[in-house]
Amino acid sequence: MKVLGVDPGLTRCGIGVVEGVAGRPLKMAGVGVVRTPADADIADRLVLIERGIEEWLESHRPEFVAVERVFSQHNVRTVMGTAQASAVAMLCAARRGLPVALHTPSEVKAAVTGSGRADKAQVGAMVTRLLRLDAPPKPADAADALALAICHIWRAPAVNRLQQAQAAVRRSAAPVRTLKGTR
Repeated sequence: MKVLGVDPGLTRCGIGVVEGVAGRPLKMAGVGVVRTPADADIADRLVLIERGIEEWLESHRPEFVAVERVFSQHNVRTVMGTAQASAVAMLCAARRGLPVALHTPSEVKAAVTGSGRADKAQVGAMVTRLLRLDAPPKPADAADALALAICHIWRAPAVNRLQQAQAAVRRSAAPVRTLKGTR
């Protein structure tokens, strides 16, 4: 499985690609950051993020895209920018027919470090260890993107089984449609 992780942000949008399956050693296929100038118009910044994500999708051809779920912050301006960058990532994936998974920051931290309250340094250290890297990816947005991809690889089998079970329940609970009153 190859997953593109996206840590959305307007100034720095972390991107990381990880290959592997749960229970086996994982491999980093690429890591980086799409940057936009803080003084640029918001629409232009979103276009730059879209172009950057498209380049990563084209060059790495992932099977899944994992995006950090936007959570409420006190700074509305920051959360709006993060949500907009997140939407761009989801749009790029959907345009290519790629499944998108959203993971909360605490879910990612718990998957990678064992604690949903881990700090950036702990996440970077575990990403470095899990992917057998020489040093933590910089900036932290890049390490966070790799952590998102790792989280998805590890959680995807369970999530897929849950989604299949929910779909089966919905199908069995669906009303039976009949033609002209016959069953």
